[in-house]
Amino acid sequence: MSTTLVNPLDERVRPQANPAQRLDTLQGKRLALLDISKPGGSIFLDRLEALLTERYGAASILRIAKPTFAKPAPDEVLAKIREAQVQATIEALAD
Repeated sequence: MSTTLVNPLDERVRPQANPAQRLDTLQGKRLALLDISKPGGSIFLDRLEALLTERYGAASILRIAKPTFAKPAPDEVLAKIREAQVQATIEALAD
């Protein structure tokens, strides 16, 4: 079976950049879970949060949601993630 990678970015043109370096471990890390506000996303993120803390030892999880899935995250949401100084953010996509 083949794997299909999907780009979760919107249509804006962005300069080419290298991806963020992967974390060696999640143990003791501060993570953010970004809910895009589609139905059922919070249920998925509840389970993911439990797995990240119980199984992988994440130190803390910031839960934050976009006001709507139809638009990119507003600057205020991105600022809250930056201010929390998390080591990684996981965005919950749907469909």
